[in-house]
Amino acid sequence: MRKIQKILVHELVSQEIQNYIQEKELQEGDKLPSVEEMTQMFGVGRSSLREALRYLEAVDIVRVENGKGIFVRDVDTFRFSGKVKVERERNFLLNTLEVRKALEGQAVVLASKRITEKQIKEVESCLKEYRILKEQNKDTSRVDLAFHRHIIKAADNPVLETVMDAISGLYEKFFNDPLGDKQLFDETYPFHITMFDAIASHDTERAVEEFNKMMNCIESKIRTFQL
Repeated sequence: MRKIQKILVHELVSQEIQNYIQEKELQEGDKLPSVEEMTQMFGVGRSSLREALRYLEAVDIVRVENGKGIFVRDVDTFRFSGKVKVERERNFLLNTLEVRKALEGQAVVLASKRITEKQIKEVESCLKEYRILKEQNKDTSRVDLAFHRHIIKAADNPVLETVMDAISGLYEKFFNDPLGDKQLFDETYPFHITMFDAIASHDTERAVEEFNKMMNCIESKIRTFQL
């Protein structure tokens, strides 16, 4: 059974404003009703409405000019709906990445101290498959996820592994078509190799350094992604 996601008031209001723009067939530069008028239209408080407007302004859907009013900035249908979706997923991934850095970062520390020869061979096999798929320009998301699961397993901490399993749905979002692009994080491939080399040689400091490079690369790709 899927959990019901919590929806904040300003998210509902932002959607209603978008619906209003589409229903009224407003064009770029057209003026929206005032804050006072929209609080009455949608039956919400000024704070929720202003938060919704800040969000819509951040994703280039409206433009707020002090003393003049609120204006439509972008009404292209595809970009209109797409920008909102991307912005929500971007924020989700960035928030989840903060948790991933903490948990998986600790797994890297432990793995660098506890990885076995058998596990080293398993990761080597995984990286070999990763390289072949990448060279053939095929989807690497499955083997990428498998690589990280090997590292978590090598940490040999059942509690940490259980916690990671508990957030697997959030974690796997990085590998399952993030922001609609299966190859978004292909640039992290070299860090898989350097991080593993450090783990295999039990060099904790270098393993963490390479892990952080990978996470910084992912964060940069998320923040700069455009439709």
